Amino acid sequence: MGKSLFSYYNLTKEDKDRLLEEIRNYFYQERDEQIGYIASESLLEFFLDTLGKYIYNKALDDVKTWFGKRMEDLESDFYAIYK
Repeated sequence: MGKSLFSYYNLTKEDKDRLLEEIRNYFYQERDEQIGYIASESLLEFFLDTLGKYIYNKALDDVKTWFGKRMEDLESDFYAIYK
């Protein structure tokens, strides 16, 4: 059996419980439906599986862009003090 999505994304039990509560609250507040633990856990797993990788990779792309700009600034600063 493979690694669970919760451990793959380094979600602590507290993180997982908080997210599950958020899902149940959303359904109650927005849809006037009460869903249980198993249904909310299935939804969380679905979203982690379908959206998690995309969001994670997008964040890495953003960091790479930010880091690249900082390296350009560093190179510029280096040549500014070069004698």
